[in-house]
Amino acid sequence: MSLFLDTAKIEVRAGKGGDGAVAFRREKYVPDGGPAGGDGGRGGDIIFRVDEGLSTLMDFKYNRIFRAKSGEKGMNKGMHGRGAEDLVVKVPQGTTVKDNETGQVIVDLVEQGQEFVVAKGGRGGRGNIRFATPRNPAPEVAENGEPGEQKWLMLELRVLADVGLVGFPSVGKSTLLSVVSNARPKIGAYHFTTITPNIGMVQVGYGDSFVMADMPGLIEGAHSGAGLGIQFLRHIERTRVFLHVLDMSGLEGRDPYEDYVTINKELESYNLRLLERPQLIVANKMDMPDAPEILADFKKKLAENLPEGQEMPQIFEVSGLTKTGLQALLARTSELLAETPEFLLYEDEDFLGEEAYYGFEEEEQPFRISRDDDAAWRLSGAKLEKLFKMTNFDRDESVMKFARQLRSMGVDEELRAAGARDGDLVRIEKFEFEFVD
Repeated sequence: MSLFLDTAKIEVRAGKGGDGAVAFRREKYVPDGGPAGGDGGRGGDIIFRVDEGLSTLMDFKYNRIFRAKSGEKGMNKGMHGRGAEDLVVKVPQGTTVKDNETGQVIVDLVEQGQEFVVAKGGRGGRGNIRFATPRNPAPEVAENGEPGEQKWLMLELRVLADVGLVGFPSVGKSTLLSVVSNARPKIGAYHFTTITPNIGMVQVGYGDSFVMADMPGLIEGAHSGAGLGIQFLRHIERTRVFLHVLDMSGLEGRDPYEDYVTINKELESYNLRLLERPQLIVANKMDMPDAPEILADFKKKLAENLPEGQEMPQIFEVSGLTKTGLQALLARTSELLAETPEFLLYEDEDFLGEEAYYGFEEEEQPFRISRDDDAAWRLSGAKLEKLFKMTNFDRDESVMKFARQLRSMGVDEELRAAGARDGDLVRIEKFEFEFVD
């Protein structure tokens, strides 16, 4: 069973803020002590941090829910609760975090040590010391802590490599990677020996180096789900240079030119922009007897079918088995990398965020009214539900304050306009109360 996993759906739940306290000073020698309830502590954030020691999302296969701790409650004598520690979740380089519902990109984590807060903890609720006024010097009102953010996220891993080896199965990609880098991929005389991307560091001369990735073999129809290609085509997107490996031995009975055209069509069908990347043709297995003749036929077909005005692609004759022709290939690859900029994986509109808008925009409706199956009225909406969760219903003053807030939001008027009558049942989540006209 492969331990490589490149997609994961997880839930993150940031910590709730601590509840504010209702307390009073009762020292014998402190006249008119007044309120002394402290604020609750901040809930913990959930932070993703890049760890270059990770290479797969396997850690997220069995642990799919991440919860940060809640802040401590406020205390008497005006003491605030302690804020909770943030929960740091390590992810591999190249992890893209998306909103599972909208599919929009939240962040692309590609740098070692990079951090991003994916879910913010709630602020602590205010204690009754915050609500003291000249008209009400001893309030019995305190807030519950603000709920932390909860999200469903989709994680997608795209390996970080400068150069990608593409081609049909059994053309020698793994062998090529093993002789030019420190990678030790599995090599076998059968198709789909490679079932996960392999990565190796290639040293060119004394100073230059780059990362090369061997992608699992593509076949016709890979972009639509055939073979293993659809699982790993995403990993090609980060590479800047393609080495298109072709088998010139003739042992498989395939035409190298047809293979070359088919693979390029698959890359184009998956993502049109993949063809913008520089591509070198690697004529592999040139140590075989029929290889020169097959290569000559390939060059002839390639020249005859080139679009008008397009230059002949560079072809490098190599043998992974005898290790011939590799230095020239690596030197040219290094030159191409030096002059090829990075390709943007996402456009600005792909990222989740607020768009700049200069003009009038209606404020989001703070609440919605609907009917349940038993004819009870239901109030919902992010603003109203947040207000509800931060209300301490154990204190009469807090309940009255919540009722005044609902009235100021226009809930009473909207319920009346919708047909609510005196005594009708109204629900907010699981909380029920009677409508009073």
